[in-house]
Amino acid sequence: MRVTAKADYAVRAAIELAGASEDAPRKADSLASAQKIPLSFLENILNQLKSAGIVRSQRGPEGGWWLLRPPETLSLADVIRAVEGPLASVRGERPEHLHYAGSAAPLQDVWIALRANIREVLEHVTVAELAAGELPDAVSVLARAPEAWTSG
Repeated sequence: MRVTAKADYAVRAAIELAGASEDAPRKADSLASAQKIPLSFLENILNQLKSAGIVRSQRGPEGGWWLLRPPETLSLADVIRAVEGPLASVRGERPEHLHYAGSAAPLQDVWIALRANIREVLEHVTVAELAAGELPDAVSVLARAPEAWTSG
């Protein structure tokens, strides 16, 4: 899985918004500055998150952005899907829609297993946990494994 700049920026913006509310919204330029995200790119991402029902905005001098859902119920998968679509696809297709012939037939199961593993991490880490600097134990164990830190 390749994490695009858009997905990375969307998650980082959501983490920044974890403490914001309708009474204390965050300005887009404040979010962009805090996370060193280009403002014009961030504004497009925030609009996509708004269309997906993840954030809300209010215009005006007292306006800004805030999460529409509690950060405890908002997974990284939710945020990434809002800006990128499905978590795992092959040539733009969902793995369950693929069909391979002959010796390549088991490849579909590999892509489905890969998606299941991606979900296992991204659906179980919430914006609230990241904002608090915490990770679920299972994710921490995976991240601490020495082989997780090697390229390849």
